[in-house]
Order: sequence, then C-alpha cells, then structure tokens
Amino acid sequence: MWKTIFKRFLVMIPQLFVLSILIFLLAQFMPGDPFTGLITPETDPAVIERLREEAGLNDPWPVQYVHWLENAFQGDFGKSYTFKIPVAKLIGQRAGNTIILSFFSLILSYLIALPLGMLAGRYHNSFLDKTITTYSYLSFAVPTFVLALLVLWFFGYILEWFPTSGSVDVQLRSGSLSYVLNRLYHLILPAITYALLATTSTIQYLRSEVIDAKTQDYVKTAKSKGVPEKVVFNRHIFRNSALPIASTMGYQITGLIGGSIFIEQIFAYPGMGQLFISSIQSRDYSVITALVLLFGIATLVGTLLSDIIMSMVDPRIRIQ
Repeated sequence: MWKTIFKRFLVMIPQLFVLSILIFLLAQFMPGDPFTGLITPETDPAVIERLREEAGLNDPWPVQYVHWLENAFQGDFGKSYTFKIPVAKLIGQRAGNTIILSFFSLILSYLIALPLGMLAGRYHNSFLDKTITTYSYLSFAVPTFVLALLVLWFFGYILEWFPTSGSVDVQLRSGSLSYVLNRLYHLILPAITYALLATTSTIQYLRSEVIDAKTQDYVKTAKSKGVPEKVVFNRHIFRNSALPIASTMGYQITGLIGGSIFIEQIFAYPGMGQLFISSIQSRDYSVITALVLLFGIATLVGTLLSDIIMSMVDPRIRIQ
C-alpha cells in the first residue's frame, strides 16, 4: 500500500503544477490589481506606477509566474497588501480556526447522520424514514447563507444564547481553561449550522446501503440462526454499509475546509474562508492565489485520504 501511496504522490506533482498555472492565470485576468484601491484624484500616477514596478506587476506573466512559483516552494507567498504582513503568516493565523471549525463540524455531522441513516434504512418506507428523508432533502436544498442567517438571528440576536462574532473573547488569556471553553462556546453556532447542512450525502448513502444490505444472504443467514435483530444491524449491516461513508470521508474533510467561506463570513469567524472573501473585495492577489492553491492541494490530498481510509476499513480493498 505504501508503494501505491508514493506513486499517487508522484502523480500529484504534475496536477499541482497545472493547478498553479490555472490559479495564477485566473488571478491575472481579475480586474485591477492590489494598488487599484489606492488611486484617488489626489494620488500621483507616478507613485502607483513605481509601486507596480517594484512589485513586478509590469513584468510578463511567465516571468511573474516563475518568480511566484519559486517563492511558493520556499513557503513565501508574498506580502499581503491589505494586512501588511507576509501571506504565510497571515494564513497561519487563520488556518487554525478553520481547521477547528471543520473538525467539530465533521464530528457533529456524523453524530447526526449515522444514526439517522441507519434508522431510515432499518425502517424503510415508514413515517420515520419519510421524516428523515424530508430533513435530508431540506438540508440539501436550503442555501448555506439562509440557514446561517436564521440561526444567527434567532439564537444570537433574539435569544442571545451565543456570541454572534469572533472566535474567542479578546480579554481571555491563551492557554487557560476559560480560554478553551470560550473558544468552544464561539464554535457552537457555526459548527452546528455547518453540520446540519453536511449530513445529506451521509444519510442518503447509509440509508441506501442499509436497505440493500437487508436483502443480502449473510443477513438472512444470521437471522435464520436466531441472531438478535439489534446484533444483525449493529454488527453486520452497519459494518458493511459504512464502506461508502469511509470512501467519502476524505472529500468531506476537504469540502468542509473549502466550504467554510459563507459560514465564516456570516458568523464573522476569523478563518481562511473569511480571509478569502475580504481578499477578493480588496483585490489582495497574493492572499487569493495562496488560498486557492491551498484549497486545491487539500482537494488532492482528500482524494488520496479517501482511498487510504477505504483500504483501512476493508483490507480486501486496495487502492490502485
């Protein structure tokens, strides 16, 4: 398996190369540049032109790309023109918040989806099944920003149960128990909102797999031997039905990281998603290209991670 993983990493190299070119070209096609926002009637055009020349923005795009790629390999993505600090440092400050939010959202989504998917499949065509299926359809159909705004308005502003912005109260000392608890308190609303919207695929996959597994010979054999129905479902059906869930886990992890943009923006949660939106608004190209590249890398790693998890769940399956 390790040899196969190494080969997959080698395949990822040209994929990353092509991805980096596409990202850089798309950034070049965006209107304006980082210095466009500095232009006012009082601004001397010569000053703006000098800044563009110093930043290398007047060079041909192949020259700019090679220079950007060389620095990226060294972990240098340039300097943010908005925040006036290195992009790597800026992303490092925000990445932890996004990873924590995605981790808790993933855990909550499985805590919600696994029992619902099992119940829907076990009691197929019952009122309970139809109720769960309706919920999964609604979670798929409702836009992220709509549910997030409703949750924020009701629980944050009307009931005032939870904070409406930030990741932690600024007066708390890092490392203390109150600091950790306060961070978890700020996570509750965005994590639950994100989890409710991320359960659809897991519920549907598990439901269909359970329905299919109930007709298999090994289930009929276990029931004919007098094995209790609870044991049949928990030990046999659930174990075999979990394979497709495991195969999509890597995609879900990376999807949560990349899809946190709207959640972070609405809840004013200082993560990479909120940073991405603000960078687009301010035309901070250095931050935009770095974030899109990281999201692309996360997607490629997620594909490999799904295959690895699949082979660990069922040793009979080997990634090719």
